[in-house]
Amino acid sequence: MQTAHAAPCVAIDFETSGYAAHSACAVGLARIEDGRVVDQFYSLICPPSSRVMFTEIHGLTWSMLKSAPSFIEVWPQMEAFITGADALLAHNASFDRRVLQACCREAGTDAPRCHFLCTLKGARRSLPLPSKKLNHVCEYFGIGLEHHHAGSDASACAQIYLHLRALGVTDSQMRL
Repeated sequence: MQTAHAAPCVAIDFETSGYAAHSACAVGLARIEDGRVVDQFYSLICPPSSRVMFTEIHGLTWSMLKSAPSFIEVWPQMEAFITGADALLAHNASFDRRVLQACCREAGTDAPRCHFLCTLKGARRSLPLPSKKLNHVCEYFGIGLEHHHAGSDASACAQIYLHLRALGVTDSQMRL
């Protein structure tokens, strides 16, 4: 059995209000240190448009988001939470990486320079499941999940990462 990632890492999950990559409307973060989740962060984000799509998926509406802080207002807390992390983790990391980079670009700030690891990629390599979607992988490992709530999804991703590492999946096998 392999030990968990030696350096701290942070799982990240975004919900979006539209198809544009910079349309984040919620973010969740879960920090892993010494093989366990040690801290979590969640915030709604006021998206760049009052037209909110995907409410049927994430349950968020304009009335819930219009008074939320903008990405640039949430970013200092996110950046502080991520500081010192060796990697960012996500389930389907190409999506969350794209959203993070687009939001940072729109806000005129630099995105974190750490690399991304994808637990979906790790699940595809190692789990005997017909579907490797987040909710199916959580069910397989017995991880509680409020699916499409960014905080719950980030926490679940962090726990999946720890399970995959225990099964022998390496960071290089999950790297984007």
